[in-house]
Amino acid sequence: MNPNPFSQYRYRCKLEWGQQGARQAAERGDIIVVVDTLSFSTAVACAVHQGGVVYPCGKTEDAAAFARRIGGEAAVNRRDVPQKGRFSLSPLTYLGLESGTKIVLPSPNGATCSRLSRAVPYLFAGALVNAEAVANAVSQVLSTTDLSVTIIACGEQWLMPSEEEQLRVAIEDYLGAEAILSYLEYEKSPEARVCQGAFQSVQNDLEEIIWDCGSGRELREAGFEGDVRYALQLNLLDSVPVMRGECFEKFSGEFARI
Repeated sequence: MNPNPFSQYRYRCKLEWGQQGARQAAERGDIIVVVDTLSFSTAVACAVHQGGVVYPCGKTEDAAAFARRIGGEAAVNRRDVPQKGRFSLSPLTYLGLESGTKIVLPSPNGATCSRLSRAVPYLFAGALVNAEAVANAVSQVLSTTDLSVTIIACGEQWLMPSEEEQLRVAIEDYLGAEAILSYLEYEKSPEARVCQGAFQSVQNDLEEIIWDCGSGRELREAGFEGDVRYALQLNLLDSVPVMRGECFEKFSGEFARI
């Protein structure tokens, strides 16, 4: 039987969207990079850079119960900091984090994709802020294994009048995926090549595009301009979150399979 024609099976660097893409990549046993630029992946990268440990929490899970089980703190809505908790999807809430702090971070897109993908050999969280560092980590693994990598642009969910959730393409996630792909030297699928080319064509206008895209405007209009400014900084961080068991921690460069 021929492989699924949509699996990009001939190439070592692939691009997929959303939860279905994460499921399919996990079934293949690929290295997976979850990209949710505004804001899950950026928040995780910032927390791990500060020495924190982040437990992604899917949209159907109880974050408070999860936090009690692992002895950590549950992140809250951005608007509820600091009244109800210290941490949220805002990357700024992780600045000055005490090393070793455990955070349960809920998110309907990035965290949910991470939970769906957690059994793969290597699962990374990537964004614009750590794009080159993530690509370097992926390249190291690719050079020592026969695995392929799938970059997951998480996207957003539309809530339709029928209440059926459908994927909304989020260009900030596409740009984050593009940035990571631009640093990978391995053979890319047509989907990944087009993604990389789009990044290269707008790289000089990257900050303006993220600032004024739909998700950027949404956050700014809600009063979280600082989150957008933080997330649009290309290669700000050199830390790479990697999943170990249930949590993201800083990648050390060791290649033992998870």
